[in-house]
Amino acid sequence: MEMRNGIRRISDTIWEIPQTYKPGMRVPARIIATEELFQAMDAAVFDQLSNVATLPGIVDFAYCMPDGHSGYGFPIGGVAATDPRSGVISPGGIGFDINCGVRLIRTNLTEEEVRPRLNALVERLFERVPTGVGSSGFLKPTTDEFREIVESGSRWCEKRGFASSEDLELTEDNGCSPGAKSEHVSQAAIDRGIRQIGTLGSGNHYLEIQVVKEENIIHPALAKQFGLSAGQVVIMFHCGSRGFGHQIASDYLKLFLRVMESKYNLSMPDRELACAPFESPEGQAYFSAMKCAINMSFANRQVILHRVREAFSETFHRDPAELGLNMIYDVSHNTAKLEEHEAGGVRRRLLVHRKGATRAFGPGMEGVPGRYRETGQPVLIGGSMESASYLLVGSREGRSCFFSTAHGSGRVMSRHKAKQQFNGRSVAQEMKKRGIFVKTASFPALAEEAGAAYKNIDQVIAATAAAGLSIPVVKFIPIGNVKG
Repeated sequence: MEMRNGIRRISDTIWEIPQTYKPGMRVPARIIATEELFQAMDAAVFDQLSNVATLPGIVDFAYCMPDGHSGYGFPIGGVAATDPRSGVISPGGIGFDINCGVRLIRTNLTEEEVRPRLNALVERLFERVPTGVGSSGFLKPTTDEFREIVESGSRWCEKRGFASSEDLELTEDNGCSPGAKSEHVSQAAIDRGIRQIGTLGSGNHYLEIQVVKEENIIHPALAKQFGLSAGQVVIMFHCGSRGFGHQIASDYLKLFLRVMESKYNLSMPDRELACAPFESPEGQAYFSAMKCAINMSFANRQVILHRVREAFSETFHRDPAELGLNMIYDVSHNTAKLEEHEAGGVRRRLLVHRKGATRAFGPGMEGVPGRYRETGQPVLIGGSMESASYLLVGSREGRSCFFSTAHGSGRVMSRHKAKQQFNGRSVAQEMKKRGIFVKTASFPALAEEAGAAYKNIDQVIAATAAAGLSIPVVKFIPIGNVKG
């Protein structure tokens, strides 16, 4: 079925933007969505995704996931793979909050046990995990220590007693992106990040206490393999590399804008897609600096987990091991990684940009922890603070999108509009009436995160499953929330 400007519906969940849509497109672009989600996509998504399709070296298609909406350069939910030999790397395809990601922890506690202490628990978590713009953590590393952290990620945490070997095993890339060299990071970035490890930040970042309801166990066999059952309490949190990653992205966007045309004769339809050849000195320096931000983010989430374990132990007067505070997985959704994929019928090494999109490797693939090799990689997709979040697993069918999937609900309303339309205190009061206790550093910021500002998470998950990108396992319902 052909629609406006030659856009065609390929299947129930694939909408293709042809190369004729815009001059300079090197490949077609594809939006993964049901008809309802497709029709609701903001117009900027089509423009930005077709711009992504003009990237030098791009292969197959430019993709947008079901939670897609407009972003900086790439749409959020954008995926593009480039040939590392002839193609480029673009910070706009990774994002400012490099390695923003989600971590899920199971517990041995039930909702019945947690409810009487919920408010006290959320208050203690709020004290232990600093939130909001510019917040600082309890760690005070020296500059040399911080450089070590950003080069080694969660391994540094393990050496300092903030992580177990199992925590590293259950973190994407084992909690460390190799090849990170802090010499490629500016002093401004170090100054911004050095006090931010163990902090949540602001915006859509959260630390949430959630419950498994019996009716929300979608795949009982897989749920059992992940140690999940009805009535159980889990913890999910979402954050990234804070100001450190933001500064790195800003630094290299400026550099790329200077050298893109003058040195490499590259031209893009949008300056937000500033890029450099991947194998160029500038491209390699950014790749290394980006890995430093990836590692800082892994360390950040690991230290947060350490503080979460402390808060639960103090609240319930039990050892963390007795409470069963064990990781299920940690996934990233703002990265570029060198991976092996099939493109054009040939197995190739590609640089996969995922901007607001989660890696979702299928069963048997390298890079999936051994204990999950049969199930496929765990995938964590967070909803709004008022709705729900999901655990899924990667699917073999995911090869159609370089084994990528959605990362969240996706906004349908700007932060400015949400702040005009909603009152943060009223949002918190309404949530409390529904059994969700929220603690925030800023009520105006809470208004920005009102559930109505986001797409329906159930619709996003349904589209993700229908497209074969990942398989839903369990839906989690929030009961307590710490927001920046």
